[in-house]
Amino acid sequence: MSTIIYVEGDKMLCETPCFLNSLAYKSVILNKDLEIIFINNDWKEYISQTDKVIKNNSIGLNYIELIKSLNNSAADYSAEINSGIKAVVKNKKDKFELEYHDSSSENKSWVKMIVTPFAEGVLIMHEDITDRKNYEEALQIREEQYKKIFNSAPIGMLVEDPEGNILEVNEELCEMTGYSKDELIGDSIFNKFVVPDRIEEAKKDIEIILSGQDLEFNLDNINKNGEHYYTHFKETKINLPDKGAGILSMQVDLTNLRMKEKKLEFLSYNDQLTGLYNRAYFDQELKRLDNQDELPLSLVVIDVNGLKMINDVYGHLAGDELIKSAAAVLKSCLRDEDILARFGGDEFALILPQTPKKDVEKIIKRIKEESTKVEVEGNKLSLGIGFATKTKLEEEIEQIFEQADDNMYKDKLVKNKDSKSNIIKNLMITLEAKSNENKEHVQRLEELAVKLGQRLNLSYEQLSNLSLLASIHDIGKVTISEGILKKPDKLNKDEWETMKKHAERGYKIASSTEEFSVIAKYILHHHEKWDGTGYPNGLKGEEIPLFSRIIAIADAYDVMTHARPYSEPLSKKEALKEIKKCSGSQFDPELVEEFVDLILED
Repeated sequence: MSTIIYVEGDKMLCETPCFLNSLAYKSVILNKDLEIIFINNDWKEYISQTDKVIKNNSIGLNYIELIKSLNNSAADYSAEINSGIKAVVKNKKDKFELEYHDSSSENKSWVKMIVTPFAEGVLIMHEDITDRKNYEEALQIREEQYKKIFNSAPIGMLVEDPEGNILEVNEELCEMTGYSKDELIGDSIFNKFVVPDRIEEAKKDIEIILSGQDLEFNLDNINKNGEHYYTHFKETKINLPDKGAGILSMQVDLTNLRMKEKKLEFLSYNDQLTGLYNRAYFDQELKRLDNQDELPLSLVVIDVNGLKMINDVYGHLAGDELIKSAAAVLKSCLRDEDILARFGGDEFALILPQTPKKDVEKIIKRIKEESTKVEVEGNKLSLGIGFATKTKLEEEIEQIFEQADDNMYKDKLVKNKDSKSNIIKNLMITLEAKSNENKEHVQRLEELAVKLGQRLNLSYEQLSNLSLLASIHDIGKVTISEGILKKPDKLNKDEWETMKKHAERGYKIASSTEEFSVIAKYILHHHEKWDGTGYPNGLKGEEIPLFSRIIAIADAYDVMTHARPYSEPLSKKEALKEIKKCSGSQFDPELVEEFVDLILED
């Protein structure tokens, strides 16, 4: 069956099989001069919808000129279309195809032109590919979005094939691993990321993921530079562009978090100053080791002698140095299996598993020998040490620790006094070197103070304490800078305020020792004045301790009668005149009378 489609006037132009009208394309047939000699119903409908009047529904018109007038987009490609159609007409091509935007329609659809030979001319079919183009555009937009997300993701991302070949990576993964994209893409995860010991495990992981099961795990890694980093992995199966299966590996760098966790873990069980274990770890390990296999189990308690005095005199930095020195000595004397902890302050403790008494004594002897080699601010490291050993399982470990602590305290009582006395001696040597407090001044002051005390009928013990006060009353000056102590000119306001603090600092130093604590309050008040204008507390009259009043007079007299950088010495008569002048204001009037008589009698 054939159908006459269209005629020009009464003349039949063409008969064609009815299948041309059944095509879902707008179709036309051109002669060799590119004139339209046939159109189907879809083309006719297309022509009728345009806003231009086209005679005979375009029959007889030049196709190129027609589409240039109908479609601006096609007009842009008119030269390409013209040459393409002619190439088919002349049998230079079997087919010519072109996709373009159809601006003649309201919706600006997409058209695919397909040109094939037909008789002496060509058949042109116009396929509406708008839906496909829109779908492709949507896919492209989505692909671009995915690529943007992939590349800008704040986590490392890697795409690999079933053999572990790297297909794509993002910038974050390059940042994490130290490799560039060029170094990774096309290579294998087994060459770049998987250590030899884990290759078989990694291959099994790939099989699991490709079976449809996601994997999530943490892993230590080594980057290009050989540095360790810690990563959280989540890996899942994906479809690759070639329709095959692949793996998306998402990686979060947890290195900083891991470091913080390790730091917190360290701080929870370690002392921050020394790096040693702390009391919490010690208690935990002591509980763990308290069993039959570890007997005899020995505990050692160590205390650093003189720490408070070092802190008061030289400052807490020097005290910290003393603690760190003690820790270093203890560590150097221990075995790998021994556990050393700092309890805080000046106290340390040791757990010595499977260690009998004779071996503990050897370790303690080694510690004592090493400690004598250490000095801080000219003072030798002194340790109080005590130990106890658990030999039977039924013995309570708490009681063993108490025994060790008691033994340490007994040892400390013996050593601490000597340690602090040595510190005081060192301080006096230091004071003499940095100030005008020489030995001769101290000796004269002791002599004057004791003689005045004898006139007041003081007891032997009181005279001994008065002599001790005279020798160390200015011990607090050791904490004052040499520039202030030896300044030849008058001190400015700030310097004077600093100088005045020596009485309180001397009080702290003396208070920290049993030997000197008895005179600490006299050191504190030896610059108070009878009229209440002295320092540090502004005490008045007999509120000022007697020993402090005695030292004030004797010290002033000796300073006036002996040369100082800032003054020439006065004669005995001139000095006594000044002492009398200050009676009732600076000095105790009754003591002044006794002192003047004492000097005049010599």
